[in-house]
Amino acid sequence: MRYTPVSKIGERPLISLISNIFRELPDGIILGAGPDDCAVIDIKESSYLVVTTDMLHRMTDFPWQMSPWQIGWMSAAVNLSDIAAMGARPLGVLAAIGLPIDTDVAFAEEIARGMRDCAREYDTAIIGGDIDTHDELTICGTALGTVPKEQLLTRKGAHVGDKVCVTGYAGAAGAALYALENDINAPDSVLKALLEPTPRINEAMKLASMGHVTSMMDTSDGIAMSLYDLSKSSEVGFRLQEKMLPLQPEVEELMSFNRENLYSMALYTGGDFELIFTVRPEGIEDVLKLGNISMIGEVVHQEKSISIQKSDGTVLQVERKGYEQLKIADNT
Repeated sequence: MRYTPVSKIGERPLISLISNIFRELPDGIILGAGPDDCAVIDIKESSYLVVTTDMLHRMTDFPWQMSPWQIGWMSAAVNLSDIAAMGARPLGVLAAIGLPIDTDVAFAEEIARGMRDCAREYDTAIIGGDIDTHDELTICGTALGTVPKEQLLTRKGAHVGDKVCVTGYAGAAGAALYALENDINAPDSVLKALLEPTPRINEAMKLASMGHVTSMMDTSDGIAMSLYDLSKSSEVGFRLQEKMLPLQPEVEELMSFNRENLYSMALYTGGDFELIFTVRPEGIEDVLKLGNISMIGEVVHQEKSISIQKSDGTVLQVERKGYEQLKIADNT
């Protein structure tokens, strides 16, 4: 058998390969491995159960400036964000934690408090899990939620003419990471986007209940990568407007020395855990009235791919790049 390292193909192709092995689903499983943020299980006449899992590591996911409380908060938040992407209400979170044997007990307690506090913020709780020894701090969370069947949102469903929207700001977490890595002073409001991300549970449930949203996912891997995922699932393309990308004023000030890099961050850096979604044209005004939402473009035919119109009128192709585990070895 020919040897191929997983780094050669990258995260998403590997997910597709493995998901194909799990393609046979028993009755009652509406969505299984691969195509969406959560698995979807038919549990009763009116509701679906949604289930997701995410693994985080000390070296790749937690900046060294993170406090143990923030590590715990993020570990819960990343799973709750996937629940939000389906329009669901969280039921609970389980956490399997691998700890190096020399970990300070107080450090572990603070991680647990951070997880607890994040869960509390969204009216749920940490309901179980496991602890084991590991060479590197590793936290694997599993979140459960429920959603009325008619309100389930997935990555599939966008149609040509729909409007593209995002919650919150674009690229704030990327700017925060840039500041930390380059020893640049950044305000707490920027750093918080990276160190204490906000899963958009409440916004997602409101959007789902309105009936105007046609597809949705979170932007944890960046807006560009998310659009490529939506494009694949919905078989559509997208045209964005650069001037419509929502930029945090503090981030604009922080990156004022390099505006081009600012817009690159808005498209290609991950960690924001905002929602990106498509809306029927007749519902866009109602959606925008919810607040904290920006319209950034529209859905076009798939053959037009994914592009962005810059402020000077030029149109550029949006590259398929963003945050990925198992980065392709020869990638940028």
